[in-house]
Amino acid sequence: MSSYLQNISFNHPPHYYQELPSEEEERLEKLFKQLDIDEDGRIDFEDLTEALQRMGLPHIPSHVAKFIEKSDLAKSGNVDFAEFVHYVIEHEKQLMVVFKSIDQNKDGRIDALDISNAFKKLGISLNHQEAICLVQRMDKDKTLTINFDEWRSYLLFHPSPDLKDIYHYWRHSTFVDIGEDTLVPDDFTETEMQTGMWWRHLVAGGIAGAVSRTFTAPLDRLKVFLQVKGAEFASVRSCFVHMLHEGGIHSLWRGNGINVLKIAPESALKFMAYEQAKRFIRSTRDSGRDLGILERFIAGSLAGGFSQTVIYPLEVLKTRLALRKTGQYYGIWDAANKLYNNGGIKNFYRGYVPNLLGILPYAGIDLAIYETLKKMYLRQHSKQEDPGVLVLLACGTISSSCGQIASYPLALVRTRLQVQENTSENSMVSVFRGIVQREGFSGLYRGMTPNFMKVAPAVSISYVVYEHVRRMLGVSMT
Repeated sequence: MSSYLQNISFNHPPHYYQELPSEEEERLEKLFKQLDIDEDGRIDFEDLTEALQRMGLPHIPSHVAKFIEKSDLAKSGNVDFAEFVHYVIEHEKQLMVVFKSIDQNKDGRIDALDISNAFKKLGISLNHQEAICLVQRMDKDKTLTINFDEWRSYLLFHPSPDLKDIYHYWRHSTFVDIGEDTLVPDDFTETEMQTGMWWRHLVAGGIAGAVSRTFTAPLDRLKVFLQVKGAEFASVRSCFVHMLHEGGIHSLWRGNGINVLKIAPESALKFMAYEQAKRFIRSTRDSGRDLGILERFIAGSLAGGFSQTVIYPLEVLKTRLALRKTGQYYGIWDAANKLYNNGGIKNFYRGYVPNLLGILPYAGIDLAIYETLKKMYLRQHSKQEDPGVLVLLACGTISSSCGQIASYPLALVRTRLQVQENTSENSMVSVFRGIVQREGFSGLYRGMTPNFMKVAPAVSISYVVYEHVRRMLGVSMT
């Protein structure tokens, strides 16, 4: 035993230490010393995070915490050498089993074809270029193959040796609410579906969305106000001042109650419809592989269309309540009654056509840009750290914002129709034409400024709340 280890006091007998070959003993001792940044003979969260960063390996906080939790047998909050050896040896056994299952020709190396075939058996479609990209992330000797040492070095600190978990790390999107309704639901792993983790994700996302929307409700009402009455005000500031003078500070939250209320039914309907659409698409082909981007777009659009159709009356009520004057309505039920009495059920579906048409550009651009940004990150960081949740969050925010820009004119026309009292402009085409004639093409983007102003606070609040709630519910990010 080296002088370094002789100075370390163990809380319990070192596991496996006497059984290890001298080469293994030296390897593990060298690795432990690399991780023990402060050289106190123990590895804690800060040590491991900094060490992995220096080594150019993934250092995702949740993964680091999981490693400490699994290897800390004494539950002391840190890991001594004995605990480290015990965990590493057991984990490496599991990694070896997975490695051998992928290595089809048993030559001790994994190539892109092995990776593709292994994923195919799991029902996951992976093209050759994507498989090469995965290989390159672990391939240190530039041979475009992976030996066990490279496999082990890269995945030793990954919380799971399961190949599907590694793949779904890249596919799993985040449940962050940017203040608008996301049209394409999230993909859940098979394990999450079987264990019931999916509904915990939905609950955490719903609570995060409710808190986020409540905090950014004044900006949302300002956006709706500008969409409908923007031509009456010289600036965003003058519109905001008018809202305050008309109804006071509390009026800034008009329409927020029903906006929060519709999160639960919409999420449930969207999830149910998305799963059914995916099941139908898979039934039309022989392969059991995962859905490609085009198929996800189709399934997501169908699910978004279905959920929007069912909850659209709530969307109309939300707009009406947001624009109401003081004393016009006494609540949601009063607004619904008056809306029905003035025009029947059709009043609850005003603007439905542009709303439905807006799903296609929004969902298509959102998905395409999200996947493109992830692939760009993969190409530029093929040998470095995994994209943490904040990177995926940034990708989702940018892609969703681009989707909103493309579909915004349709959203504005929808909002105008929802409150339209002028029968001369009671169709999507007539409203669209009227806006362009009176206000120019820039009129189609009225309210865009507060819409973008709320993105940063909405994302930040939603992310923080989601992280806290999912931990309370015992949900781990895949």
